[in-house]
Amino acid sequence: SSAPCKPWPSGRLLPRLWERCQPPSPNGINTTAGQGQQVGSQHKQVLEDLEMPLARRETETLFREQPQTGNPYLEDALLRSYLKTHLPPKVLEEVTRDLERFGNRLLTKIQPLGWECELNPPVFRQYDAWGQRVDHIVTCSAWRRMKEVAAEEGLIAAAYERRYSNWSRLHQAVKLYLFSSSSGGFNCPLAMTDGAAKVIESLGIPGSLKNAFDHLTSRDPKKFWTSGQWMTERRGGSDVANGTETVARKQPDGTYRLYGFKWFTSAADSDVTLTLARVADAEGQVKQGSSGLSLFFLKVRDEEGKLNSIQVQRLKDKLGTRQMATAELWLDGAKAELISAEGRGVASISNMLNITRIHNVIGAVASMRRMICLSREYACKRVAFGKLLKDHPLHMQTIARMEVQTRGAFLLFMEIVRLLGLAETNMASEQDQLLLRLLIPVTKLYTGKQASAVVVEAMESFGGQGYMEDTGLPVIVRDALVLSIWEGTTNILSLDVLRSLTKSQGQVMAAFFSTVQKKLELASGAAELERAVKQTRDAIGSLAQFTQAAGSKGAVAMELAARDFSYSLARIYAGTLLIEHAARPAASSADISAARRWCNQELCPVATESGISSYEAEEALADSALVYEGSPACGSRL
Repeated sequence: SSAPCKPWPSGRLLPRLWERCQPPSPNGINTTAGQGQQVGSQHKQVLEDLEMPLARRETETLFREQPQTGNPYLEDALLRSYLKTHLPPKVLEEVTRDLERFGNRLLTKIQPLGWECELNPPVFRQYDAWGQRVDHIVTCSAWRRMKEVAAEEGLIAAAYERRYSNWSRLHQAVKLYLFSSSSGGFNCPLAMTDGAAKVIESLGIPGSLKNAFDHLTSRDPKKFWTSGQWMTERRGGSDVANGTETVARKQPDGTYRLYGFKWFTSAADSDVTLTLARVADAEGQVKQGSSGLSLFFLKVRDEEGKLNSIQVQRLKDKLGTRQMATAELWLDGAKAELISAEGRGVASISNMLNITRIHNVIGAVASMRRMICLSREYACKRVAFGKLLKDHPLHMQTIARMEVQTRGAFLLFMEIVRLLGLAETNMASEQDQLLLRLLIPVTKLYTGKQASAVVVEAMESFGGQGYMEDTGLPVIVRDALVLSIWEGTTNILSLDVLRSLTKSQGQVMAAFFSTVQKKLELASGAAELERAVKQTRDAIGSLAQFTQAAGSKGAVAMELAARDFSYSLARIYAGTLLIEHAARPAASSADISAARRWCNQELCPVATESGISSYEAEEALADSALVYEGSPACGSRL
């Protein structure tokens, strides 16, 4: 057909829908090239007389299949039941009102902004028209509007105002959870902004940083700042102790000048940032290792809007989170303020890492919830093989299994922000603090892996339509895949879990076992949960046996067990939380079903693998032999 096409936002061309839907030409009319205008006019007449009504009917059916979701707060039954169970009545009343209002704003105003951010990613303009270097990162108006929205909604401020005492952090986290999937990637700079505010607060908000803290936690869009987190250098991310090359040189006025190359700086358009560097002594020498790292605060631009002796090399070409500018930066004498004790940079960023890892969890759980909401709505509209998808038992089983995973992840998320709220208001017991130290890396690593699996499975539930860019579904998938990488990969965090055991001399595990046993005891009277309780207790017994024997195992064996050990902690604790939620007097049948189904999986994989000698030293050698068979690298020293 020679009919015109209209432009599509992605830059591709979308033919008129009736042309895509038109059926084969009737009466044997053939419109191949070479036939005259007579056939063309016959074809046109047939379309007008016969085909258009059918085409319209086909088009209407296609449009009805698009999933439509409503207010994300009102449609999240688990979230609402959790808040009703845990929040004090007065707090619940105010928070519910705020979340319902915010849900409506997300639906009508913020979601369109998020899609605009996806369609208009940042662009790097290195030179102006006259050849002058400007290093300008151009962001779209929707991205800038998201920053205003974040301030207006108090997406950072709510956690630091402490209006609801220990529940303030949870209120903020729930708003971020609802915001995440509609944020157009702006949840990432908010994570780092929250982390920076937390670091400054943990330092006692010194006078020199009071202005910055006020900007980072402001509700005024004209005053609100976002922060970056510039830790990764050319040698990689997690090993900052050996990978940081940036040097700080002290100036006569007490400030510092930073020199170095930052390989991966997310939210490069932020107003300020925190970064690590090594302080040079009078001879220009620096101390290596983690004890040589100090933490610095710097403004990205000066009062005139010029970059603070920073050169932007390029923007990163990422698989996902394309809405956000991530750059490579040269620091060529950037003016900065030392905010940690010299050599205590790594210790000072621990609070920041806790916050950004919790934000990672928020993104993971939010992406799972969003995809399931879309999938279940689509199942109510899409007809296949003579009936709706929701009437196909296998299809519903698949979504139900994703729902169980999402519920477990959600309750883990709620638990760590509840504990953080207690810690921030000096209401946390020693056991609460130990548990928080353990659960943050456990929850981050586990939900990151869950999110990747769930969003891909959910995309499949749409068939080929799930693979189409203009549905928005691939965006959610791409953005979720980073969640097992950012803020520590699965293996890095698994080793961090082991370190928490060592540093606490086993106290974190004592807190873990005690808390789980107490929660199960309270649920032991529910007949519907009897089997789930027994399964969890059996898993605890197996985990306890492994933990007791861990002292006699070598370093290699414990490293090999680290990931399975962390998975076991996550599954047991999530199962316990699901049982606890299902044991409430007001629990629904879905709550009970989710708890029972979760506990039917292997809850303690570390015990199972240990039982078949998966962590012996010989297995490590076998792993290398298996991986490198036939590879040229097999002869090298590994």
